[in-house]
Amino acid sequence: MNKFDVIVIGAGAAGLFCAAEAGKRGRSVAVLDHAKKIGRKILMSGGGRCNFTNMYASHENYLCNNPHFCKSALSRYTQWDFISLVAEYGIAYHEKTLGQLFCDDSAADIVNLLVSECRKANVEITTRCEIHGVSKTDEGFALSTSMGDYECESLVVATGGLSLPKLGATPFGYKLAEQFGIKVLPTRAGLVPFTLHEKDKTILAELSGVAIDTYATCNDTTFRENTLFTHRGLSGPAMLQISSYWQPGDTLHINAAPTFDIAESLADAQLKNPDSLITTWLAKHFPKRVAAAFCELNDWDNKPLKQLNSKEADSIAGFFEDWQIHPNGTEGYRTAEVTLGGVDTDELSSKTMMSKKVEQLFFIGEVVDVTGWLGGYNFQWAWSSGWAAAQYV
Repeated sequence: MNKFDVIVIGAGAAGLFCAAEAGKRGRSVAVLDHAKKIGRKILMSGGGRCNFTNMYASHENYLCNNPHFCKSALSRYTQWDFISLVAEYGIAYHEKTLGQLFCDDSAADIVNLLVSECRKANVEITTRCEIHGVSKTDEGFALSTSMGDYECESLVVATGGLSLPKLGATPFGYKLAEQFGIKVLPTRAGLVPFTLHEKDKTILAELSGVAIDTYATCNDTTFRENTLFTHRGLSGPAMLQISSYWQPGDTLHINAAPTFDIAESLADAQLKNPDSLITTWLAKHFPKRVAAAFCELNDWDNKPLKQLNSKEADSIAGFFEDWQIHPNGTEGYRTAEVTLGGVDTDELSSKTMMSKKVEQLFFIGEVVDVTGWLGGYNFQWAWSSGWAAAQYV
């Protein structure tokens, strides 16, 4: 029988960090994970450089059924605390944009940091460990696994969500919560590209690889970042961000001309270059392929500007200021960076992450109904929620 004070299920960002912090308190800690390698999602994040936090992280950057839930953890272990730890390890990093911090060299630097912290705290990490069953005991919990039986006083569930199933994502954490009568909110893919209906896809697929500056709006939320055209639909930071606020059937509103007044530009061009074709004028503001595709998308005749009547001019300006598009759906968990929904925060203590129903059962990281924006916010939630639980396990 393997006995520990604390067992953490899941060797991702939240699980490893929580284990190390709990170990620092003198607790005997084991981390169990079914995968062959630890931290796989960390390693592939940020294009292999890991966007490990955001300088501007606050509770306002998170989606949750209870918008106040994440305040406590985020305020007690902040982005500056983790940045200090990164600096302690001599890991070089840089701000890419909007407060997003990336490793200069490799995401492996963050995994190595976590492993080193676990070693210093005498944490045992076991991979390829399938968990067959979990039950409550008088002393805590009993686990039946492919590596034998385990017992612990405190059990931490850090199993992540359903995004990126190729990296080993499973619904284990949700099922475990339900086993103990803990409510789990419906889940769906977040920070995920959109797919388009056939007509839009056929025309816009020609622009695959091209990006334009946009405002993306849905359900009273707006993001100003690039939109990237793909062979299947729309991606890029603006689309990934707004995807977390979009529900099937919703209309996306895209301002494709955020830096200038397109109506004024068109009126000016009609006066100064009346013989210019619509695509020639558009190509001054957008890549040529984008100009041609937008004309095709709207069935605009590519005629000289002087031939446009006021209704047609208003229609063109209106499209760029509020391009309304109805996605067919999203790429789903296959390419989603996060999972929306999960263990209901009303079931947990915001201070400790412990279940209100089951003593010494904790849930941290992505398995919980807390989802950050794109840009390092989800890693910060992993560090903050992991730290919060570690103080009480």
